[in-house]
Amino acid sequence: MQNEAIPFDPSQDLPALAASGALGGNVALFRQPRGPDLMRRAQPLDDWYALRMRHGVWPYNRRLEGAPGPLSTVEGDGLPAARGINFASQDYLSLSAHPAVLAAAMAALAECGPHSAGSAVLLGNSRLTGALEGLLGELLQCRHVVLFPTGWGAAFGAVTALVHGADHVLIDGLAHASLRQGAMAATRNVTSFRHLDCDHVRELLAGIRAMDSQAAILVITEGLFSMDADSPDLPLLQYLCREYGATLLVDVAHDLGAMGPGGTGVIGAQGMIGKIDMVIGAFSKTFASNGGFVACDAPSVRRQLQLFAGPHMFSNALSPVQAATVLACLRIVASPEGETLRAALMRHEVELRALLKDEGMRCIGAPSPIVPLWTGTEAACRIAGMLLARQQVFVNPMEFPGVPLGAARLRLQLMAQHTPAQIRRAAPLLAAAVRKAGTAPRPALAPSAQG
Repeated sequence: MQNEAIPFDPSQDLPALAASGALGGNVALFRQPRGPDLMRRAQPLDDWYALRMRHGVWPYNRRLEGAPGPLSTVEGDGLPAARGINFASQDYLSLSAHPAVLAAAMAALAECGPHSAGSAVLLGNSRLTGALEGLLGELLQCRHVVLFPTGWGAAFGAVTALVHGADHVLIDGLAHASLRQGAMAATRNVTSFRHLDCDHVRELLAGIRAMDSQAAILVITEGLFSMDADSPDLPLLQYLCREYGATLLVDVAHDLGAMGPGGTGVIGAQGMIGKIDMVIGAFSKTFASNGGFVACDAPSVRRQLQLFAGPHMFSNALSPVQAATVLACLRIVASPEGETLRAALMRHEVELRALLKDEGMRCIGAPSPIVPLWTGTEAACRIAGMLLARQQVFVNPMEFPGVPLGAARLRLQLMAQHTPAQIRRAAPLLAAAVRKAGTAPRPALAPSAQG
């Protein structure tokens, strides 16, 4: 087969792999292909994909057999299906396999069927989505919650529904792509502020208000940044927004449920529950389902979102099965069992970071469900990911556009049901792969983006 991977012996030197061109290039080269034939001008990208596949360094579009778990069977990377330690799935509290969650999903399927059969604005709602809005509002201490079929849709929809062309958006330079794309679609007045830099936010707010007292300003950040495992100073950001008449939006996709007192995430850990202007999030990290939400205290914002957020109005609503799944997860998150699961998750995270540090590795950020392991170059990241897959340790190699060019890393996502034995087995394998990848020679050039 054309894209069949070349068997790779980890004991061999790496010059041949580097000379192949499979370690060179990056997605940025292929982002905007040129030419009059829309259907054919992406051919250089496909050629680059095929080259990387042949050499076993294309770690995307893998397939999971069965449910996500600490031990999972994965097929991809040009390899046959293999069972190994899974740090690539997002199931922070291991709720995808929880008996109560599975039972709730099955009960909803039997009662309501698999399909919402309509937009939430029309007849796509059910008693389960209503209950989910209420319970989520209680957790966040927000009176109004609007559900979306995806977390991406919640982020993009919230920004585009609320921000107009004359308004301003200030957004953390490392915020989710859904938020950045929403901002660019809503207004030309978009400014990135330096990551976590509240002084820069203050400077930008003061500058805008000095020249424009009438337009709205939306300040966007996240509770936990998924590529860097760090968090902003939310009390200070909210204070600055009050001072300059701006609105703060916080995306809690990665921390809600998995961190903070009662599962309230970074907002709860910083004492800001019920005090943030607008909270958005996704159900796909901790709550075992697709979907997303926007929560706030303003009924007028709820109405604006319902009618003008395209992903809410023009997409089918969450299915009854999805709503029931998230509801069951929310009940566990807020229970003593949830505290036990979060404590287990944090123990694994702290131990893995400590073991990797002892191996001389650089882990980014602070304790959270995410451990970003630095590689730097895209070539080193590709090699490390390939070596680990061949040792049945599955990770997510992250390069552009997920992270800036030259700032590649392996993103390790932990689960409450990982075991200490799995953590201790994986740590030296992770370190050895990164060290081996660091010895790679300079990669040859990849195929040209223009062919």
